[in-house]
Amino acid sequence: MQIVDLIKKKRDKQEHTPEELKFLIDGTVDGSIKDYHLSAWLMAAFIQGLSIEETTELTKLMAYSGDVLDLSSVPGIKIDKHSTGGVGDKVTLVLAPLVASAGVIVAKISGRGLGHTGGTVDKMDAIPGLRTDLTIDEFLHQLKTIGISLIGQTQNLTPADKIFYALRDVTGTVESLPLITASILSKKIAAGADIILLDIKYGSGAFMKTFEDAKKLSEMLVTVGKKLGKSVTTAISDMDQPLGFTIGHTLEVIEAIETLKGKGPQDLTKLCLRYAAILLHKAKKVKTIEEAEILLKKNISNGKAIEKFREFIEAQGGNPDVINNYDLMPKAEHHIDILSEHTGFVTQLSAIDVAETAKLLGAGRDRKEDKIDLGVGVELKIKRGQKVNKGTLLAVLHANSLKHIEKALLLIQHAYVIGDKAPLNPPLIKEIIS
Repeated sequence: MQIVDLIKKKRDKQEHTPEELKFLIDGTVDGSIKDYHLSAWLMAAFIQGLSIEETTELTKLMAYSGDVLDLSSVPGIKIDKHSTGGVGDKVTLVLAPLVASAGVIVAKISGRGLGHTGGTVDKMDAIPGLRTDLTIDEFLHQLKTIGISLIGQTQNLTPADKIFYALRDVTGTVESLPLITASILSKKIAAGADIILLDIKYGSGAFMKTFEDAKKLSEMLVTVGKKLGKSVTTAISDMDQPLGFTIGHTLEVIEAIETLKGKGPQDLTKLCLRYAAILLHKAKKVKTIEEAEILLKKNISNGKAIEKFREFIEAQGGNPDVINNYDLMPKAEHHIDILSEHTGFVTQLSAIDVAETAKLLGAGRDRKEDKIDLGVGVELKIKRGQKVNKGTLLAVLHANSLKHIEKALLLIQHAYVIGDKAPLNPPLIKEIIS
């Protein structure tokens, strides 16, 4: 079998056999297929598409291209959640302890952020001493003892995806639904959980810009997951404006803690309660979603949720005192107020502009090796739909360096569009596909 024959076959819109896809993935991992051949195949697949059968087979082969975590030694149903990335997306930090507080095991492997989306592992770095580099044995032990562990990606998980991902990024082949599906699901299957919830975001601050594209991806993820024997649920949520009021690592950890204490923003609280309820229902902890939400609200009000987060921090070597003393986390030296220049209603709050502002302040990275500043970011005071007067405080920039401050000030002002009429706010969660 020759890789050139596979490239020609896909170029001519023909379907690959499982044996051909196995040859492709094996050659990707062992290095016998060169980058230029892989790039040509990726472009052919991008243009001509992959069938559901090809996508399913590719996902399976990528999942098993390296280590696959065996969680069978951990009693009970294990859940995992993944987001396609957004702005102010601190959902995992709230959702994981919330679900674990209700007795369902949360086994999550998270990534770091690239571009404008902040990764969960980066956010956890703001908690002093907290380790995300646990060994697999430590990960399993923690799941057995406290029912929750969040770690960074291991080297040997889905090596084929790592190679594909890097090449897609530089060859204009990122926006392929079958390749996105294979990338997301292969990682989740290799991570070993029984139940998977995928948060598919759409809007200006998301990878998917329209609801229609998000729905197509969601349907493909659920279909392929089912074919591979996995319980996959997708939730399609709005990311035209940031989630919650904070963007930046320490700021987002604080907001997550406040939410677990019952004092978080309405949108973040609502989304986390609904997602956690879906997972409890899928894990058969409750008979209905409504029953699950009642239980979860109770766990917030009685302190079980925040106590589970404290246990998690302590188990992974972090300082649990951060829960009541936010000064223990990195902070910014400068605080710059952003005031409204107009009177009216906020008709738009561009998530991408807010994210790029935070990135200019040092909260994001362009390359994997870039250092990020954990203390900086954007604290929103006003969001879409709210009335403002000239001089109303819209946001506060948290900065250490003032190098890019002029550009950041212009960008954050541009993020806010003020009009005469209050806008109709779209639903936060547009659709659940299961």
